[in-house]
Amino acid sequence: MSDIVSFLSSPVIRCIPFAGLLLCVAVMPLVKAEWWEDHQPIVVVFWSLLFIIPYAITAGGGETTEVVLECIVNDYLTFIILLFGLFCVAGNITLDGNLAGSPAVNAMFLAIGTLLSSVIGTTGASMLMVRPMIKMNSWRKRKSQIMIFFIFMISNLGGSLTPIGDPPLFMGFMRGVPFFWSLRLFPILAFNMIVLLIIFYNVDKKFYRKDIARGHHPDISQPGITLKIKGLHNIIFIAMIVVAVVLSGTLPTLPAFQDAAGNVLGIRIYKDVVLSYPSLIEIAMILLAAFLSFKTTDSKIRTENHFTWGAIKEVAVLFVGIFITMQPALMLLKSLGPELGITEPYQMFWSTGMLSSFLDNTPTYLVFLTTAGTLGYSSGIATSVGMVTVKVLMAISCGAVFMGANTYIGNAPNFMVKSISDENGIRMPSFFGYMLWSFGILVPVFLLDTLVFFR
Repeated sequence: MSDIVSFLSSPVIRCIPFAGLLLCVAVMPLVKAEWWEDHQPIVVVFWSLLFIIPYAITAGGGETTEVVLECIVNDYLTFIILLFGLFCVAGNITLDGNLAGSPAVNAMFLAIGTLLSSVIGTTGASMLMVRPMIKMNSWRKRKSQIMIFFIFMISNLGGSLTPIGDPPLFMGFMRGVPFFWSLRLFPILAFNMIVLLIIFYNVDKKFYRKDIARGHHPDISQPGITLKIKGLHNIIFIAMIVVAVVLSGTLPTLPAFQDAAGNVLGIRIYKDVVLSYPSLIEIAMILLAAFLSFKTTDSKIRTENHFTWGAIKEVAVLFVGIFITMQPALMLLKSLGPELGITEPYQMFWSTGMLSSFLDNTPTYLVFLTTAGTLGYSSGIATSVGMVTVKVLMAISCGAVFMGANTYIGNAPNFMVKSISDENGIRMPSFFGYMLWSFGILVPVFLLDTLVFFR
C-alpha cells in the first residue's frame, strides 16, 4: 500500500491528468471532431477525477477539497466571470461600413488593438476587436493568418504597458511594483509590434493577392470610406468592468476590508478557502455590466454579430478542467522555483515565458518574481518580495505577457478568439498547427528580444 501511495504522490504522476487534458484539446478535434464537440464535459470530468481521486488517497480528502475549492473559487470563478462579462458586452458592439480587410487596413487594426490592450486589458481588447476584424474580412477566403496575428498581438503582447493590460502585471503592482513602471516596456513592445506588423503585412499580402486573383472582392456599394459603430454606449460597461478589476486588486489593501490580523475579509467556503468581499464586488459589477448591456442594446446588433453562446460555453468547460489539473504543475514550480539556478535576465525571460505558454501566467510570474526577490540584489525596484533589478523585472514581465501567445491556452482570450473565429467560418489551425505558426514566427522574434534587451 505504501508503494502505491508513494507512486501516486510523485509530482510527475500527479501532472499526468494535466498533460492528458492538453493532449485531448490538441488531438481530439483532429481525429474525432464531432465526438469531441459533444463530449467535452465528460473528458474534462474524467481528467479532473484522475487528479482528484489519487490526490485524495495520498493527501487526504480535506486537503484535496481545499485545493480544488481554492482553485475554483479564487482563480477560475473570477477568470470566467471576467471573460463572460467582456464577451457579453463586446457582443453588443458592431462595426458597420464599407471598410474592407486589406493588408494595410488589417495591420492598422492590429496596431490599434495592440495599444488598446494596455488600456482595457488583453481580454477586453480582444472581445471588442474580434468581431469587427472578422466582419471586415468576411469577403476573403484565406483569413486564418489574420486571426493568428490577432492572438499574437492584441490578445497577448499588447497587455504589457500597464497593470490593467494583463493579470501578471497587476499582481506585480499589488506587490509593490509602481503602476506606471511597466511603461518602460514600451520600447520592447514597439520593437515587437514593428517586426510582427512587417511580417504580417507580407504574409497577408500574399493571401490577399490570391483571393483577388480567384475572384474574391469586397462588396462596396458606396464610394469612399463609411464607418458606423452600433452599440457604442457599451464602452461605458467595458469601463465598468475595468474598474471592477482594478477595485478587486486595490480594495484588499484597505483596512475596511481586512481583519485585525490583516487577512482579507470574505465568506469562508471551506477551511482557508475564502471568497473575499472585493472579489464579490468585482463579480457583482461585471455581471451587472453584462445585464445592463443586454437590456440597453437592440438584439439586432447581436444578430449582425452572429452572437451565440457556443464560444464562452466551450471555454468555460475546458478551462475548469485546465485550472484543476494544472495545480500539481504549479505546486511543483513553486517548490522548485528558488532551486532552479535561474538568475540572468535572459533565463528569467525564457523560463517565465515557456511555462506561461502552458500554465496560468499569473502564478508563473509570481513564482519567478519571488525567486528574483531572494537573489539579494542591492538596487532596482523595491517590491514586497525583495529588491529586483530593472532588467530582471522587465524580463519576467515580458516573458509572462508575450509568451502566452505561444499556445491557444497560454492566455485567456486566445481560445476565445479561436472559438469565435471557428463559429464565423474561419478555419483556424489545430492546437499543434497554431504552435507551428507561433514557434515559427514568435520564437525568432523572442530570440531577437533576448539579444537586444535581455543579454
